[in-house]
Amino acid sequence: MKQLILIILSLAISSTAFGWGQKGHDVTAALAEQHLTRKAAKRIHRILDGRSPVYWSNWMDNASHTPQYAATKTWHYLNVEAGQSFDEARRIPEGDVLGAVTQIVDRLKAGGLSPQEEAVNLKMLIHLVGDMHCPMHLGHLSDLGGNRHAVRFFGRPTNLHSVWDTDLAEAGHKWSYSEWVEQLDLLPKSARRELASGSPADWARETHAVCTQIYDATPEGTEISYDYVARFTPTVEQQLLRAGLRLARLLNEIYG
Repeated sequence: MKQLILIILSLAISSTAFGWGQKGHDVTAALAEQHLTRKAAKRIHRILDGRSPVYWSNWMDNASHTPQYAATKTWHYLNVEAGQSFDEARRIPEGDVLGAVTQIVDRLKAGGLSPQEEAVNLKMLIHLVGDMHCPMHLGHLSDLGGNRHAVRFFGRPTNLHSVWDTDLAEAGHKWSYSEWVEQLDLLPKSARRELASGSPADWARETHAVCTQIYDATPEGTEISYDYVARFTPTVEQQLLRAGLRLARLLNEIYG
């Protein structure tokens, strides 16, 4: 019964449990765009009605609030309870971020979609690869991915999920998304290829490991201040770079 209540609560608040803030999703999409093949960039430009992936990077957060896409609310995360391994986690019947990314990639590779279906699936993929790399989206079911893990951020009461979605990135660097890309996109080609390797399941498992480290470093009631920002800003940078390069790899495999 307790497990059922937690699942219901998780679904009820999923509309506030979305991934990186707007800036993080913009950075992910812009990084990916830098590494598209010419063919992939041309095809994506056509599918997205001439808009950049950055333009649509936050579309799914808004869409999931609408009746048409309400079924996608749980697709932004995959909860892994404290003490569980990633592979032991209960999968959400309505769908989770790993299942959604895997299925969308398969649909786009298979082809045969209408122009509208293809555009919607592409917009979702752009967003969800970012969510998969946002650490608290692999957070605990018992605290709803950190939403019930109370902390203070420079004296302001908040929760661990919100800190990692938005507050930490903005505190680390007051950059535009293009400045983030300029500062992060510095790896040689061989290192980029290595970072983008693996499968979506590998990436989700890796994000869960990062999330576990964050929980260990941030007990409930933690006063987050300058030292925490200095310690974990490199983790934000790492996760955004991983997300952008991996999104580019998927898009090139589909369209390039």
